[in-house]
Amino acid sequence: MTETDRRDRREDRRDPDDAAPRTDGGRPRVTVVACGGTIASEPGDDGAAPEKTGDDLVAAVPAVADHARVTTGEVCSQPGFDVRWRDVLATATAARDAVREGADGVVVTHGTDTLADTAFALDILTDLDAPVVVTGAQRRLDEPSSDVPANLALAVRAAADDRFAPGVHVAFDDELHAARDVVKGHSNALSTMTSPGTGPVATFTRAASRLVRAPERGVAVDPLADAIEGPADVPEVPVVHSGTGVGAGALERALDAGVGGVVVEGTGLGNVTGALGDAIGEAVERVPVVVAGRPPAGPTEPVYGTPGGAVTLADRGVTFAGDLPAAKARVALALSLAADLDDEGIEALFAPA
Repeated sequence: MTETDRRDRREDRRDPDDAAPRTDGGRPRVTVVACGGTIASEPGDDGAAPEKTGDDLVAAVPAVADHARVTTGEVCSQPGFDVRWRDVLATATAARDAVREGADGVVVTHGTDTLADTAFALDILTDLDAPVVVTGAQRRLDEPSSDVPANLALAVRAAADDRFAPGVHVAFDDELHAARDVVKGHSNALSTMTSPGTGPVATFTRAASRLVRAPERGVAVDPLADAIEGPADVPEVPVVHSGTGVGAGALERALDAGVGGVVVEGTGLGNVTGALGDAIGEAVERVPVVVAGRPPAGPTEPVYGTPGGAVTLADRGVTFAGDLPAAKARVALALSLAADLDDEGIEALFAPA
């Protein structure tokens, strides 16, 4: 979608009398789509669990009203470590519906464990002319120095700013990150969301924001949401790790289980052990195999020969994940298979946008 198309669609969504003064001060309309996570959790005898609704969160953070007129919706109430494909697909549908119904931006509240996965999935599934911003929290509202208020207010502020319409972004700790690049970098630090190798798209202070680089959608393929009928279409795609002494057993067991595809987390530039390399050579005859690298930044690149070197793997027909980590390569491969993309389409998901 071109920027002209986005601008035209934004104009089409506006009320005919928008040019007239409004009692709401002209604030944009933002829909908060709640999906659970720490941001919605409350303590309990058996451990913390998501309990708060989107309405609860908005009511607890009145500062969001400084930036937008906010409505809410619910998709699920899952901890970040137990998000299902049906939740991801339903979130994509909720974001699309909100924009069709006139929202100028969408905020998704989510658990941080898989927040980066879901944000990237939304980037693959949708291409909206309104900002989609995913956020969460490391500390619950009841905990000292909770980051819920700051992160939710930041997300609404970013979603109300149409500069961030291209692509999906993650708002956290006064920064906005591109969905393709962002990862959870620390188990409990408030500054957990980081973009190794690229940095944030924008930074925020109390009074201003600064664009560090141009916002853009992280994949160069048409959105896949309409091509996937439901969560049952998304196949199992395991991640097989390479490292010291790794053999072919894990990959062979995955193939015997009937998986739809495999992501291999190689070392360095995308290399694997010789035993695993030989097994990959046979696996590509049965399912798509994508090779990612273990380092948190940098591309996969065929440089080395030998049975497990990336040059040999390339000759055997694997797809390289580029700069995507294994977790996001798994998301991309699973959704591409669910959408029945051909080899060219699958490779396009891993190319720079």
